[in-house]
Amino acid sequence: MGARHSQPVSVPEQEEIMAETGFSQANVECLYQRFQVLDKEEKGYLSKSDLEGIGTLAINPIGDRIVGAFFQDGRETADFRTFVQVLAHFRPVEESASSEGVNSRLSKLQFAFQLYDQDKDGKISRAEMLEVLRMMVGIQVTDEQLESITDRTIQEADKDQDGALSFAEFAKSVEKLNIEQKMSLRILK
Repeated sequence: MGARHSQPVSVPEQEEIMAETGFSQANVECLYQRFQVLDKEEKGYLSKSDLEGIGTLAINPIGDRIVGAFFQDGRETADFRTFVQVLAHFRPVEESASSEGVNSRLSKLQFAFQLYDQDKDGKISRAEMLEVLRMMVGIQVTDEQLESITDRTIQEADKDQDGALSFAEFAKSVEKLNIEQKMSLRILK
């Protein structure tokens, strides 16, 4: 283990990845080493099954949706660059962060919105919200209670009264939440 970390790491497209994600050189190198560990067959890419084996994702109620974020647009594999781009959404926001970029509040909100909007129609329907809530709370709440929470949430946030939440309505409904903290994970050492 020590020998692997003491050797310089040659990361493909490292400078571009750092510019896109805001990760430091050390962060990108660390993530590359983790990527290589997940890529057991040394294919140069990850499949869904490679990521589904991560313990914390396996027990996360929306872990399958997070795994799905690595495989947008019908892709069946994720290269290192994609791997880092998705993980950048979970990087803690720095005090000096701009309002743009992969680690901004806006970007985190867009990423969270996509976890709900599974049919990619630009709206979170009642069914989509109910499904996520059901996954998150499990059997701790009855179906009737979940439906009531879902209906109330949509009723309060759905300003155009179309029965679903647009991105703008979703963003407004969570504006008081510390989304930056809630979507931050310790993904590096």
